[in-house]
Amino acid sequence: MLFKNQSDPIAAAMVGFPSREWDEYIEHSRKVGADPDAVTRAIVADGVLVGDIMSWSQDGVREVGYWIDRAHWGNGIATTALTAFLTEVTERPLFAHVARHNGGSARVLVKCGFAPRARGRAPRRRGPRGAHLHAELSSRTHACAPPGPPG
Repeated sequence: MLFKNQSDPIAAAMVGFPSREWDEYIEHSRKVGADPDAVTRAIVADGVLVGDIMSWSQDGVREVGYWIDRAHWGNGIATTALTAFLTEVTERPLFAHVARHNGGSARVLVKCGFAPRARGRAPRRRGPRGAHLHAELSSRTHACAPPGPPG
């Protein structure tokens, strides 16, 4: 399921992150699983695996990312998952990156207290320069409240 999510060409275009081929995906999954600093959780909605969320350290900063099956976009699942995850991963600052054209994910980050920022300490993502917005959740920022109904 998670391989299928990241293989979806429409979803990959939306997140601005290239899909991995099977062998590369398995290698990356093993690397992440072996990293004691990485925190990875499944996202389950109504008993169905719909994505994953993780946090890791890169270039001296803590990052967070998530991926939701496209069939479940727009239902508040990412906001709910990130809200819960932020109670577990409490290190701040915490950085996230979102493709400039991905308004849904940008709204999730804002709802959860992330503030847009210049790249600064945030590591550069793969892809063309300027293709991603950078956001930070600092110790002065309050994490999101539980989401209301989708909309």
